[in-house]
Amino acid sequence: MQKQLRVGIIGCGRISVMHLDPAVSLEYSNLVACCDIVYERAEKVAKEYNVNAYVDYKEMIEKENLDVVHVCLPHHIHTEVCEYAFKKGVNVLSEKPMSIDYDSAVNAVKVAKECGVIYGVIFQCRYNNSAQFVKKTLKSGKLGKIISARSVLTWIRNDDYYLESDWKGTWDKEGGGVIINQTIHTIDLVNWMIDSPFKKVYTKMSNRLHPAIKVEDTAEGLVLYENGVRYSFFATNNYGIDEPIEIKLHCEKGDVTFNYNDAYIVYKNGEKEEAHQQTNATYKWAMDYWGIQHITQIEQFYKACLGIEPLDLSGEEALKTHKLICEIYKQGKLNFHNEV
Repeated sequence: MQKQLRVGIIGCGRISVMHLDPAVSLEYSNLVACCDIVYERAEKVAKEYNVNAYVDYKEMIEKENLDVVHVCLPHHIHTEVCEYAFKKGVNVLSEKPMSIDYDSAVNAVKVAKECGVIYGVIFQCRYNNSAQFVKKTLKSGKLGKIISARSVLTWIRNDDYYLESDWKGTWDKEGGGVIINQTIHTIDLVNWMIDSPFKKVYTKMSNRLHPAIKVEDTAEGLVLYENGVRYSFFATNNYGIDEPIEIKLHCEKGDVTFNYNDAYIVYKNGEKEEAHQQTNATYKWAMDYWGIQHITQIEQFYKACLGIEPLDLSGEEALKTHKLICEIYKQGKLNFHNEV
């Protein structure tokens, strides 16, 4: 019989359901505990999933003999909690972003390696059928090299969204606004497809419609890569609805258009290909823009922890996108306009 990992969830906020449901449904895991600084929130989850509740993650790690913890916390404390778990010999799967700065993320990867544990970072959109299809086609060489890329995200987040917590929409806790929260997955997908270090980033950021926050609600920029690719991006939380994101790749042998659910390729020879999302998971409740692929990445992470297969999306891999996000903010803060 396959060994089951003893799993604990740190943070019982909105995103936690995307970790709780897989942890109780997958054959590789046994969810035994959850933790939140608001005990009522932890207690509610504990009763629903029949696990033990804690308010102190250190106590949970000490008492529950855990193999894995999932970190579902405000951005600024991700690496602090991860490193504590690493030093206790516990494998960690952290929600994005790795942190709100680059150095702490680099150090977390270093500590995990020194402690001999597995460190994964959630970028579930890479596991969408559309993204997998595009990546596989690029790797096959059928599209040739990417020449240029662009992405557009036009969503809506009102002040009420930011005011429901004490950390969203802050520089010191969330690390920013539309880029680090909403657009990070889009940027990660493009960065993953291009698969090259960047050499220069140009960014402008503004807060145009949110008096409740000081961070950006709109950003645009250009990323130049060492392999010659040019990537232009635009993102705003000032639209009327959450439109599907759009990514376009202009390649030597064809053009790609894709989002989280669908992908279309038109080759220069007239051939066309496409791929679409197939529902393979359900959650008690979830936001549509989270997608359904957390469970796919979580299952792969568990298999890596059990030595069944190598880890697919490691801390080292996630650093590639995190470094770009940090550079976008570094340059964006030099060209930041608070217009409210």
